[in-house]
Amino acid sequence: MLTDSQKAALLRIARASIVHRVAGGESVPETAEPLPEVSGVFVTIRLRGMLRGCLGVLRLRGTLAEEVARCARDSATEDPRFPALSADELAEISVEISILGAVEEIDPLEEKSIDIGRHGLVVEKEHRRGLLLPQVATEWGWTSEEFLRQTCRKAGLHPDSWRRGARIFRFGAEVFGE
Repeated sequence: MLTDSQKAALLRIARASIVHRVAGGESVPETAEPLPEVSGVFVTIRLRGMLRGCLGVLRLRGTLAEEVARCARDSATEDPRFPALSADELAEISVEISILGAVEEIDPLEEKSIDIGRHGLVVEKEHRRGLLLPQVATEWGWTSEEFLRQTCRKAGLHPDSWRRGARIFRFGAEVFGE
């Protein structure tokens, strides 16, 4: 989907956006790289290999470069699971970007509707929604059923809501990082 040059440009934008939000200084670089239209984007920040922030959008509101910059800033300072990143932590972070493909509704009871490592999941029920990126299931060694249960938990739902009327969607993602 993306060239190496496009990936490098987006990673520069993400890192510069984080540094600018946390420590001030230089403005965020723009890219002259033509970028494809995509469904959504998430930016993940890790500190010494551990999750330190991850936020994104299922549908872009601006250009891909603008959304990468915004999601990077928000991941550094707005993820409710973590305190805002400090300037002292900047030297020890790594940045990962997940470019989301099309989101499609699935029947989770249908065999092979979820391919671990290839598909991310979205669960929706009532006014709750949870999303987990494809790499999460791989990192934790989950089965498809455990992936569904954990995505329900992320939405603040009962773990078996995927069997009880929740809508389930899958998506692919191109994941790259520093």
